[in-house]
Amino acid sequence: MFESEFLTSGGDAKKAYERLIHRAAEIVCGTLPTQPYSGRSPRALLEAVPLDFLPDMERPWEEIASILRTVVANSAIVSHPNTAAHLHCPPLLAALAAEVAITALNQSMDSFDQAPIASVVEQKMIRWLCEMTGLPGTADGTFTTGGSQSNYMGLLLARDAFLQKHWKLSAQKSGLPTEARRLRILCSEVAHFTVEKSASQLGLGTEAVVRVEVDQRFRMKPDDLREHLASMRLKGFLPAAIVATAGTTDFGSVDPLSKISTLARESGIWLHVDAAYGGALLFSAQHRNRLAAIEAADSVAIDFHKLLWQPIPCSVFLLRDAKHFDSIKLYADYLNPELQEEEGIPNLVTTSLLTSRRFDALKLWISLQSLGRKKLAAMIDRTIALANHAAEVIRAADDLELLCEPQLSTVVFRYLAGGAQSDVDRINTEIRQRLFDRGVAVVGHTRVRGRQCLKFTCMNPTATEAHMEAVIELVRSEGQRSTAEGSI
Repeated sequence: MFESEFLTSGGDAKKAYERLIHRAAEIVCGTLPTQPYSGRSPRALLEAVPLDFLPDMERPWEEIASILRTVVANSAIVSHPNTAAHLHCPPLLAALAAEVAITALNQSMDSFDQAPIASVVEQKMIRWLCEMTGLPGTADGTFTTGGSQSNYMGLLLARDAFLQKHWKLSAQKSGLPTEARRLRILCSEVAHFTVEKSASQLGLGTEAVVRVEVDQRFRMKPDDLREHLASMRLKGFLPAAIVATAGTTDFGSVDPLSKISTLARESGIWLHVDAAYGGALLFSAQHRNRLAAIEAADSVAIDFHKLLWQPIPCSVFLLRDAKHFDSIKLYADYLNPELQEEEGIPNLVTTSLLTSRRFDALKLWISLQSLGRKKLAAMIDRTIALANHAAEVIRAADDLELLCEPQLSTVVFRYLAGGAQSDVDRINTEIRQRLFDRGVAVVGHTRVRGRQCLKFTCMNPTATEAHMEAVIELVRSEGQRSTAEGSI
């Protein structure tokens, strides 16, 4: 009596599956709002979600469809050109088609007998990505849930490599020695917060993270890095890893990878490159040179659910020398016995922090096949051009201030109103919130050296210059309204 609930090779199941996919597509496309957001408050959304998550009997399809429509209607619409707050992309249709196959097949990437061809596809794609990044033949990697997991893996393996190199210790077997409290991780003052988060989870503590000064374009200063390294040694601290950023969240800044990699190599320190955002430049002939020397990294993080337009999650962690995966390798008789490794059977659980894991490599593969190299490069270049255009418009406006020249596809700026700094900060906060509450635009926000700012993150290559100008005008109009209200 339950056969109709699952995907099978039978004709009836095929018809049922096709009908469900068709209905789901109709609901999503038919309910997709024409505004970036419905404008409903958190309280209103609480009331819209029913408490009865498990009814005694199955609900009729129309009631289920109503639930789906409520979700679609009250979501942030990432495909709308006025949605420009986060590194949160509109997904490619080809990737959505691949998601249907990924979900239907439900392959789990931890063992070969659960994901036969999927394991081979991921291995070959990892090898290709290593080559694209310029890593040597010893390299390997794994798909991850995002930059947070990839950065964590980079620092985990850096910590383990340091313990093994200097003290012949395995954290996996013995835990951390008391001397580990002297370990330090260096990154720029605008590097991602997951550096501290990882240090905390790795037992090193957030105080192990040393922030290095940045220049006017928010790139790490190599001279300051050199001074920190010298000072640490004098104080008895042990630099275990340097995190260079290729594409900071706010400014898209790419640290000077060549100079940083030279310092790391001279000092014998692990270099992790957080290219979660900027890694997309590898696929742009026009901008790829900005990642020069990324091939010198010991580990690299790249997200494809940012500037390669994949549904979340789709990210990768690349490792220069595959032997470092040994520090997290464990065997389970029921899953990946050592004998299978000796026989060359690829059980990918040995390179991942996760056990059950999705076949995310498929959607990237299908997307790349669908776009081709030239079109993909043109899409990446287009988002950068949109950010540059927005910056030009902002620069020309006497009531707006551009905080930094765009370096990828983000633009940080603020509305300038008369009055004290606190009033300017308040008005910029109000602008973003009011646009969101009205549902007309989703604009980002951040603080830069104590000042409240607004931010565009251009992730939609179908947006036009006119779209960007219209959103800027919305910001200015809302700023004028807030200024006028504040002066009453």
